[in-house]
Amino acid sequence: MEHEDPRNGESPHRSSKKPKFSSNYIPESEIRDEFSHHQPRVARINNGSFGSCPGSVLAAQRRWQLQFLRQPDEFYFNTLRNGITASRMIIKDLINADHVDEVSLVDNATTAAAIVLQQIGHSFAEGKFKKSDTVLMLHCAFQAVKKSIQAYVTRAGGSVVEVRLPFPVNSEEEIISEFKKSITEGKSNGRKIRLAIIDHITSMPSVVIPVKELVRVCREEGIDQVFVDAAHAIGSLKVDVKEIGADFYVSNLHKWFFCPPSVAFLHCKKANALSDVHHPVVSHEYGNGLPIESSWIGTRDYSSQLVIPAVLEFVNRFEGGIEGIMERNHEQVVKMGKMLAESWGTNLGSPPEMCTAMIMVGLPSRLCLNSEEDASRLRSYLRDCHEVEVPIFYQVPKDGEDGVRDNDGCITGYVRISHQVYNTLDDYEKLRDAINQIVNDGKTCKMLCIE
Repeated sequence: MEHEDPRNGESPHRSSKKPKFSSNYIPESEIRDEFSHHQPRVARINNGSFGSCPGSVLAAQRRWQLQFLRQPDEFYFNTLRNGITASRMIIKDLINADHVDEVSLVDNATTAAAIVLQQIGHSFAEGKFKKSDTVLMLHCAFQAVKKSIQAYVTRAGGSVVEVRLPFPVNSEEEIISEFKKSITEGKSNGRKIRLAIIDHITSMPSVVIPVKELVRVCREEGIDQVFVDAAHAIGSLKVDVKEIGADFYVSNLHKWFFCPPSVAFLHCKKANALSDVHHPVVSHEYGNGLPIESSWIGTRDYSSQLVIPAVLEFVNRFEGGIEGIMERNHEQVVKMGKMLAESWGTNLGSPPEMCTAMIMVGLPSRLCLNSEEDASRLRSYLRDCHEVEVPIFYQVPKDGEDGVRDNDGCITGYVRISHQVYNTLDDYEKLRDAINQIVNDGKTCKMLCIE
């Protein structure tokens, strides 16, 4: 390629080997050992929030940290850049990117959102976009993304249109229909939509969004750029950035890909990778392209970016590698979700094909979960009194709509359960029994006391 920057490391990593899976798959006892640092007796069914990191990867991280501390100058000049490049090459192959210089490693999806929205904000501030132009996003976008829009776009004069997605959801067509309606709103009065932000998997409530179809709609409608916030994607579903076709695609590597916190990849199409897209932390690499800028933002711990080869070794100890892990996690979370819904007499928040390793399960209406405060109180009660860690979602009833009902009333609360390789049936039975005990005792969320 023309104007190749040797710091991208293309030459020493040109040939990409297919992953080698172990012929002796990891036994259950070794899985337990890998996650023995988890707090005992806690039903940890919330992998979606902070992820999890196995002991072998933590040991690799510690080796990188010590290598830096032993001789920082040698590490900086001779080791760091090559190590980050090796990690970027692995991600390039996993996501089917065209070239390594389309892949940058950053702290998390929040950092990536700042990178993308910063350049949009500059275009508003510099008069390249009209003040009436807009950014399109899902109403359930992650709060940090909403705050980034506020910081970079609305303060520079841009406007925002939110796509109201249905929940519970029954089909992809429902989402596509609402998305198209919002595009019409965003383009009203001669406005232009300069950026569409689309979640690949929404966080709360958790639903898989048909991103490929929505990106295609964006192209047909003349939307300038598309940014896919896929914080939960890599390690929980197949990611093919060429097939998806977005301008920017970010996914955290510490949620479902077993990296220590925190690290994410940001894929920028080649046309964008060398354009006016910069890391918000400016260091002496500014202007050398986002991958190089991101590889040095000052003295800090880069070990979470360097352990990606060790993560690949870990996942390849499982049958089918990361693909096998994803398939089994999906099968198990659907099975556990159905078990809980049957026990509580409730529903799933989406069809199984619209979830990955997380699924929403309705809570009994007798809990009287009627506010965000009720959801927070129930979550704390489950943690402190039953050693169950699970997020609770409050579904605000729509005016004039009764919503989904169980035998006793309208369902307004959902749990978001996750499944990762360390989870067992006992974790979900513990949650099931805790909720059933609260209901059988005649308690509501407001009556729960946390000692």
